[in-house]
Order: sequence, then C-alpha cells, then structure tokens
Amino acid sequence: MTPSDAPHSRWSDLDRPPLNVPALRRGLLRPGGLWTALDVVESTGSTNSDLARRAEGLAGGTVLVAEEQTRGRGRLDRTWTAPARSGLFFSVYLTPGEVPVERWGWLPLLTGVAAATGLARAAGVDTGLKWPNDLLVTVGDEERKAGGILAERAGDGVVIGMGLNVSLRADELPSPTAGSLALAGAVSTDRETLLRGVLRSLEHWYGRWREADGDAAASGLQEAYAAGCATLGRTVRAQLPGDRTLVGEAVAIDGDGRLLLSTPDGLQEPVSAGDIVHLRGIGGGLV
Repeated sequence: MTPSDAPHSRWSDLDRPPLNVPALRRGLLRPGGLWTALDVVESTGSTNSDLARRAEGLAGGTVLVAEEQTRGRGRLDRTWTAPARSGLFFSVYLTPGEVPVERWGWLPLLTGVAAATGLARAAGVDTGLKWPNDLLVTVGDEERKAGGILAERAGDGVVIGMGLNVSLRADELPSPTAGSLALAGAVSTDRETLLRGVLRSLEHWYGRWREADGDAAASGLQEAYAAGCATLGRTVRAQLPGDRTLVGEAVAIDGDGRLLLSTPDGLQEPVSAGDIVHLRGIGGGLV
C-alpha cells in the first residue's frame, strides 16, 4: 500500500505534513508568556468541547490543536469539517481574571483582529472580519468565508476556538461560498508558521486588552476591529433572535462590540447577537 492509499497514515497527503509539536512548543511556550501548554491530537470531535470539559482547574493559556476535527462547531450549532491537516483547528483557554465579565464579549472580536493581523504577516493574505466571528478572504473577485471563531464560557474563563481553511483545494470546499488561504494566493500555507503567527498576535492583543482592563477603546481594539471589519459600510440583513429580521447599513461597532445598523426609518439600532448576511459585497455576492 502506498502512502496515498492509506487514509489514516500521518503522511497520507504529502502536501499536508503533520505539525511538529516540539517545534511549536519551543516557539510559543516561554517563561512569562501567555501560552502555558500546547498539545496536538490526531483527531477529535471538537477542540472547544474538549477544553470546556477540562476547564475546571485548567491553566489559563492552554492551547489544544487538532490535525482533524470531525464535529467542529460554529455559531448557531453549525458544523465545521475539513480534510485532515488541511487547516488550523484549535482552541485556547483564557482566564481574563480582573477584567469585568461584561467586557469578555470582546474576546471573539479580539481573536478576529489577532487572526487577521497574524495571517497578514505570516500568509500575506488580506483577511477581512465579518461581524461577529467570520474570517473572509478574496478568491478571484469573490469574498468568501475561510474561517470562523467560537467563544464560550467554561470554568473561570473562556474557551475560544478557531477553524481556518488553509490548503483546501476548490474541489474540497464544503460550499461555493467557502474559501481557503491557498485559493486566496497565500505566500505560505505552512501551518506551523501560520499557527505561531496567529497565537503570537493573539498574545499581543490579549495583553493590550487586559492592560486596559478590558476597555476596547483604550486598548485600540475597537479601532482595529472597525478598520478590518468587512461588514461596515455594507447593507446587511440581520436575522435576530425571535425570528425578527432587520435590514440596514452597518455603520459602526460600539463600545460593547455591538454592530450598529442604520435603518431606513433613520434610526440606529444595536445588534448584539444574530446572523448577518452581506447584501452588498465584493463581486455582488452574498456572504
């Protein structure tokens, strides 16, 4: 049997080598740094679920990476699946401690800013942020979703998970509106380089946010998110809890991380939770 015939071999796809765990630990775990532990598993249902189950007594700064996720979760109970070693599938456990709990809602937005800035450096790809938790790339002239972020309270902290399509080819995409870094022309699809870039950027932004006691404006987070947010300036449809729908222009991100919509009747309405559809996007498509 050749390597390509062995679907469960660590080297079943030579273009997708396994992560080098010792190298990742050497590059990310350091005295005084945010990251305290890093493990890589071959396959799991969901890294978020795994960390959430272990949250009681778990050290802040724990990182769990999976070579493959079989039941990855997105917002609204959506699933996230991709071929083994074709992307980054990881979760981190953070314990903001003294930061007021009412400001913890900024953490998924903070992770989006960290991912976008980290990937710009490591992959050379302009990554847009779709409020509240999607990562967008441009493939041809189309804006496509390449990743997502999910945060949930667990124990004394928050588990934040991210799934990112890295080397997916066109025939592997789960939907016509999906994309990957490779299809967006990334200069590097080396997952170790990308993971180090994202986690180092997350450490930087998380540190700034904590130093400002979770104040998104004082830490520069609110401004950075707005600058990278592909939702702002678009006409969007917000599908809100209770089967309510709101259409308007996304005009700002407020101090609580909510999306402000300017409605046709001249009002500005904050949206704190909901499914957002871009009605006017790059190439005229819906995202």
